[in-house]
This record gives sequence, structure tokens and C-alpha cells, in this order.
Amino acid sequence: MTTRASAPAGAPCWIDLSTSDVGQARAFYGAVFGWGAHEPQLEFGGYFSFTRHGARTAGCMAAMPGGGHDTWTTYLAVDDAEATLAAVTAHGGQVAVPAMTVGDLGTMAVALDPGGAAIGLWQPRSFPGFTVTGEHAAPAWFELHARDYEAALDFYTAVFGWRRVVVADDPGFRYSAVLDPEGEDRMAGIMDGAASLPEGAGAHWSVYFWVDDADAAAAAVEAAGGSVTAPPVDTPYGRLAVVADPQGAPFSLMAANEAMPATQV
Repeated sequence: MTTRASAPAGAPCWIDLSTSDVGQARAFYGAVFGWGAHEPQLEFGGYFSFTRHGARTAGCMAAMPGGGHDTWTTYLAVDDAEATLAAVTAHGGQVAVPAMTVGDLGTMAVALDPGGAAIGLWQPRSFPGFTVTGEHAAPAWFELHARDYEAALDFYTAVFGWRRVVVADDPGFRYSAVLDPEGEDRMAGIMDGAASLPEGAGAHWSVYFWVDDADAAAAAVEAAGGSVTAPPVDTPYGRLAVVADPQGAPFSLMAANEAMPATQV
């Protein structure tokens, strides 16, 4: 578990869901994670927050016509959204959503990295993003599946100043973890997905939610109308499962096991 007042620049700090069925999303995530939900804010296009123990833990809004939908987006904290977007384009990325002020909460934007994966930017003012990770029903891990692994490493290092450590460098599995700029804790990962991504699937970010019991959570997903893409399995990084909500938005579940006790999260 990690509790913080705010995220350092370059760290994941927020997630939100673009969905084709807001009502069903509210019901599904409430059933699976016990989340509450604020009322939609009309001044922000109907955007609202899911809450965990009364605190905001994720955002949600109806998909925009013609835009991406039924997907989770990970946001990285930045000191200057406009300057970061300039760095994105200078290093081969694109601006998907220009920087826009969200009341007194902060400034948001969305970029595409050179591989086409969407990544959100959040320049906080009064709202820092989520402040707890690694507890039940809270975000726990954030992972880029890249088709061009080396290019992705270069892009995120140049734009966000990431420090990295190589976790695996075998031909069939290459993975780097991103270190917290203020310490040695790992806060995100980049996987070489060239061999593992299904044909036609693009580079993308995935979010993992910590749960007390991965098997029970996967069963709750199915009971609430979602689906299990990859059943729970023990790995050196915890007991993991890949699931999707009723509209098909994928996310992962992560729980402790003997190889990775909860105290290591």
C-alpha cells in the first residue's frame, strides 16, 4: 500500500473510464469493487468520480461520439501540461486532446506516444489525483504494452524523465520498470508486446487493481455481467487475472501470493 499527498511529476496519478453505458458502468464497478459514485458534472461534460471509502479513486464519462470508448486511460502527473505536450510532439508523439483547464482542479490533456498508445497528462492544482494505491479496490499497477519496446523506452524517458530498471531481457520477455523519481519504489512498467499482443491489437496502457482475493474478484466480475479473459494465475508478481467490464473495457486484477506478499506492494 502507498499513501501520498500528491504524485511526483512523471508518476501515474489518475485513471478514468470512457464508457458506452454510464449506468451499467456505475452498477458494475459498484458491485465488483464496492465503489460509490458522484453525480455527473454537467459543466464537465457529465464527467464524474468513482469513490472508495469516500475518496475519489477514478473518473468516468460517457464516450464522445467518434472517440475512443470502453477503455481505461492512465494519467501521469506533470508540472506543465503545455510544455509536456510540446515535448510529446518533439519526440514523435501526437496531441489527442489539447490541454484544458478543469475548474480549479487542474489541467488535463491526452497524448499518443509514437506507438499510438494513449496517455493522459494531469497538471494538478487543488486535486492531486488518487492518493492511495495497493489497497483492495484501489489502483495498484500501470503497464504499457508496446509494439516498439526500445522506441517506447526512449520516448517516455525523454518526455517524462523516467528512471528505469530492467526486470527481464530475454528474447521472449523484455520488461522494464519505472522508478519513483523520489525513491526506488517501482510505479509502472513497460512490456515488449511485439510477440504477445494479438494480431491487430495496438500498443496500449493497462491498469491493475489490487484485490484481497483475485479468484473472488474474478467471480464477482462475471456475476456482475463482465468477462474473464485470463483466469487468475500465480506469477512472481502476485496472483493476476485479466477481465473486462460488460462493455468490454479491459483491466487486470492483482492479489498477493507467496511470491509477492501484500507487504511488498
